[in-house]
Amino acid sequence: MGEKKIDEKILKQLTKLEEKYESMGQDLSSYLDGLLYSDYLTYWDYIHLDTLLSLQSPRTAIPDEKIFILYHQVTELYFRMILNEMEQAVFTDPIGEETFLKRLKRVNRYLDHLIDSFDVMTDGMDQEQFLAFRMALLPASGFQSAQYRKIEILATDFQNLTNIEKRGELKGEKDISKLYESLYWKAGATELATGKKTLTLRQFEAKYSKEFIGLGEDVKTCNLLRKFEENYIGNEVIKSEMKKLDQKANVDWPLQHLKSATRYLQRDPEVIKASGGTNWQKYLPPRRQRIIFFPNLWTTEETKEWGQKFKRALASPHA
Repeated sequence: MGEKKIDEKILKQLTKLEEKYESMGQDLSSYLDGLLYSDYLTYWDYIHLDTLLSLQSPRTAIPDEKIFILYHQVTELYFRMILNEMEQAVFTDPIGEETFLKRLKRVNRYLDHLIDSFDVMTDGMDQEQFLAFRMALLPASGFQSAQYRKIEILATDFQNLTNIEKRGELKGEKDISKLYESLYWKAGATELATGKKTLTLRQFEAKYSKEFIGLGEDVKTCNLLRKFEENYIGNEVIKSEMKKLDQKANVDWPLQHLKSATRYLQRDPEVIKASGGTNWQKYLPPRRQRIIFFPNLWTTEETKEWGQKFKRALASPHA
């Protein structure tokens, strides 16, 4: 039998590969030898399925704790997808109008999935089981999600993330380190009686403060707010997506948390420890903190009414 003729397309691909490896000072034939002995890639190996399914380590024997762990892991993966889009949007310069819009739409799509999925937390666990296993997890809290804090930092100026009670006196402040000390979420992790930082907050700051401040410095001039104001302020489609992001991240998402906290922890400060010691009753309602990534896109009346709609819904017997 004669030798099999190599397809012209394959020869062209081999030539390109040889050029690629030569430019790096590498020998293509050595890599081809390795390819001869390598195994086929499988789905389960590619996504590390066995490892992924081994990452749930309940602290109790209560069945619904596994749901709690899985849901939070899924949430963090969605945060990672959101950050992937936001990082490309803020750190790509220049970034075209269409690409910027595409990134925003993807972020909003991921936020929609997160908001819709929160029923898993609201109705997916028995209250008695939740309150029982939650005590075994102290002082850990979803408050300690560093990825979500990074989403906020990539979205807007530090000034817009400060505690509403201090926002006026910090107006015009440019020092990221100083602004960091007054970020709104710090007020959500203080003891009701003394006003001191909870262990939950002290742990969080010890691990992430330098990283948050460094990221804040990196995006001072290129966060989503800055990109929009410098390049796309006249684009109504992009403006619409920016407002959707603001609404989803700062009203719809925290309100889902509030709904869940109300469902499981009720409104009694005595059970506040079940949230890892965080002052969720003051921290979660959007109307109290009024965190708005893009304040110039909203009317004065809209900012005053921030989160009020859900407050009225909670008062309804059908809420």
